Amino acid sequence: MGRAFEFRKARKFKRWAAMSKAFTRIGKDIVIAVREGGPEPENNSRLRAVIQNAKAVNMPKENVERAIKRASDKSQGDFKELLYEGYAPHGIAILIETATDNHTRTVANIRSYFNKCNGNLGTSGSVEFLFDHTCNFTIKPAGLDPEELELDLIDFGAEEVFLDEDGIHIYGPFEAFGAIQRELEARGIEILSSGFDRIPQVTKELSPEQAGDVEKLLEKIEEDDDVQNVFHNMQE
Repeated sequence: MGRAFEFRKARKFKRWAAMSKAFTRIGKDIVIAVREGGPEPENNSRLRAVIQNAKAVNMPKENVERAIKRASDKSQGDFKELLYEGYAPHGIAILIETATDNHTRTVANIRSYFNKCNGNLGTSGSVEFLFDHTCNFTIKPAGLDPEELELDLIDFGAEEVFLDEDGIHIYGPFEAFGAIQRELEARGIEILSSGFDRIPQVTKELSPEQAGDVEKLLEKIEEDDDVQNVFHNMQE
């Protein structure tokens, strides 16, 4: 088990604990997916993935259907995915993925959080290179051997496969998402959830007091409705 396992284990119970926040996040993902590939899941791989994630957090089916219908309405506003980069106190790098219909509002809010917590909002490319952009899948074990599955999926870009109490987890580079998804679906393997992570190449250990300073900034950022994901290189 490598960095992907350790990263996932550290984050497992920390982020997106609030169900309402998860529903808001997935609702935006649905809008973006429908605008990109249409409202029919069978013809839209990204939408299929989002619907799987909605099921994983017990989002009601009617909420999903309502979000798809809303996204199909041309009069509705559009969301853009924007990435913000910066440094928290004590040199901790932070990447922030957002989905927003108002870039001016979002960047002003993000900048204010950094300023209030003694951090610095950086320019594009100032932090992103410190993280590996990866894709991930969680599937039902269903009698599958993780080691055999890993050998089978190597040709499709998978780099790490491991089993825990939640199922079998598959990690690969960001660009391998589509190939791995298609192969799992072709094999009739049920995908419980999927998504993307930005795994720090190196983590930085802080004292409890220093970590508290960083957590204050992370909490402010994560509470923002425009924020979808937050990644950092502080050792958990």
